[in-house]
Amino acid sequence: MSASRRFLSLAVILAVVGCLSPAVAQTVDKPATGEPAPRPLSDAVKAALPAVVTLKSTVPREARSARNLGTEREGHGVVIDDDGLVLTVGYLVLEANSVEIVENSGKRASAMVVAFDNDSGFALVRTAIPLKVKPVAFGDSDTLKQRDAIVIAGAGGEDKLLRGLVADRRQFAGYWEYLLDNAIFTVPPYHHNWGGSALLDEQGALMGIGSLQVPDAYRGARSFPGNMFIPINRLKPIFETMKTGRRPDGAKPWIGITTHEAHGRLIIASVQPGSPAESAGLRRGDVVRSVGGTEVDSLAELYSNLWKAGPSGTTVTLGIDRGGERVDVAVRSGDRYKYLRLDSSL
Repeated sequence: MSASRRFLSLAVILAVVGCLSPAVAQTVDKPATGEPAPRPLSDAVKAALPAVVTLKSTVPREARSARNLGTEREGHGVVIDDDGLVLTVGYLVLEANSVEIVENSGKRASAMVVAFDNDSGFALVRTAIPLKVKPVAFGDSDTLKQRDAIVIAGAGGEDKLLRGLVADRRQFAGYWEYLLDNAIFTVPPYHHNWGGSALLDEQGALMGIGSLQVPDAYRGARSFPGNMFIPINRLKPIFETMKTGRRPDGAKPWIGITTHEAHGRLIIASVQPGSPAESAGLRRGDVVRSVGGTEVDSLAELYSNLWKAGPSGTTVTLGIDRGGERVDVAVRSGDRYKYLRLDSSL
């Protein structure tokens, strides 16, 4: 997309949210004739860009996640220490048996998965030899608020960079039994293979890691698409544990369903083969009405009530509408790490 079109699309968004600022709205691409020149990138942001690297992974065909996520995955990672430690989004390396890091210079290095945390969505990998790249420092993502200027960076330097704004801070509920508080939503959309991209503030500090492209990053009289980032502050309490290759304590129980909200109903879209949900007899098309006797009408309520029922191995009763009949289904929750055949330490 041209710089002029990106400027106009963000200008429309900013007009809606009442925050039109041409200096912020532009990307680093050369603007069309007659447009105001973009504000130069700070030296701190430029210094951070080489630390955003390409990450490629290969996953066995028999892996549980291969059906939905594929066996060849590619995205970004961010170098965060001097010994080749790279932070990325978990789905890029989930069940991977081969990981490769490619620096912007084209230099390649093999890597191994250090740790994966399903609750946050973060993963750490480490290269076999240290990278000659200056690591990026963590920022304080709690300070980011709606309308703040940000920079989204993928591997490739300034050619893969986009300037934008924080569109919202809110809870995000994913259909795969995932709930993230205070997620960061940005506009306009970043299209360069967004998984694992770096969210930087204007001082070049790392504020988050790219997870998804969403249709409603900004919600108002009109919705605008953008991206969802996992805040870096979500990593800080578990960082030391993950660095040692251990999974953080308190992993949430899991039953193995993907669920969509539609017209106030929670409809099971799929049941994972071999999961607790399949063993209990849950089916595609079932509508979840209650968990442990508590009525639920949102994904957040579904997950919160499921998780507070007890640790993995706890049996919880789901109230289900099935073919016009109400049935109760007892499900014994499981451990997602064991289901994915991950090392017990991850």
